This record gives sequence, C-alpha cells and structure tokens, in this order.
Amino acid sequence: MTESNNNKISPVKEVLTVCLTNRISFSGTIYGIDVKYKSKMKELEKLLTEKKVRATAMRLLVLKTLQKQKFTVSLQDLESVFEKADRITLYRTLKTFERKGLIHSIVDGTGTTKYALCEEGCECAPENMHVHFYCQNCRETFCLPKSKVPEVPLPEHFVSKEAELLVKGVCGKCSG
Repeated sequence: MTESNNNKISPVKEVLTVCLTNRISFSGTIYGIDVKYKSKMKELEKLLTEKKVRATAMRLLVLKTLQKQKFTVSLQDLESVFEKADRITLYRTLKTFERKGLIHSIVDGTGTTKYALCEEGCECAPENMHVHFYCQNCRETFCLPKSKVPEVPLPEHFVSKEAELLVKGVCGKCSG
C-alpha cells in the first residue's frame, strides 16, 4: 500500500483505533458516517468478535454502513460511501465478512456482486437461504428473508451445497 493510500483512511485509524484500544467514548462524523463509539460501536465490536473477526476501524464502519442499508450493496456502492478509503481494503473487508458468515453475496444478473447482512443465527446453509428480489425499475436488489428458497428434490447421490432464487419485477416503492 502506498503512502497516499495509508493517508486515505488515517482519520478512521487514528480516531477509532484509539477508542478501541483505550475504551474511550467518541461521537462525531468520519467519512460522512455518524459514529457514536460508546454504544453502537461496542455492539458492532462484539458482533465481529463473536464471528472471530478482528475489530478494525474500517471493519466497524463498513459493518455499521451495511446495517443501515435497506437493500443490497456492491463494492462500488461502498466506495462511494467511503470515497477516501482504499478499494482493496473494502474488498478484503467484504470477503472476510462473507467467509465468517456476517454477510452473504447475491448474484442478481447485473454483472455486479451485491452483499447483504446475514440474519442472526444464519449459517449460510441451504436451509437458511432466502429469496432475493431485483427491481427492474430502480435496479435495487432486496433480501426477502421471510421467503425461503424451496428445497429441490435431487436425484440419488446429488448433494446440494448452495441454492439461489432471484425474482425480478418492480418493487413496492416503484410500483406505488
């Protein structure tokens, strides 16, 4: 990483790393994200720790951002939120979260992978998979956690590892 890339995330590193290390309360705005370390950030730190993910400043901010989303986000979406953050850091954060079961990826046919938080208790096993909805009007992809992917009967000796179901149409906001 070049020196200029290190400088891109230094406000986050300086403020939140000091808060994490010394358990100091903090309220303020970093990269346009309202951060209240004392309450919300401790909850996020606990969630990362439970999933055996080291709680870095950037991971905490990415997780906080993902929790605020009403629909899925892409790497490009996160880059626009964290315009001064390093793209590789954001990508690695998403991949770490996915590997540890914090988020799941969605392929919605747009050519861009999208990400969303997993529900509490999700193991990303076939029985935990839910339907996703792609709005052809606003081009947003939504998780429909109450609509589970139905079990598909497989021939003998076939073993299911993943199941995805994508419904395309017009979302409630666009059709209303």
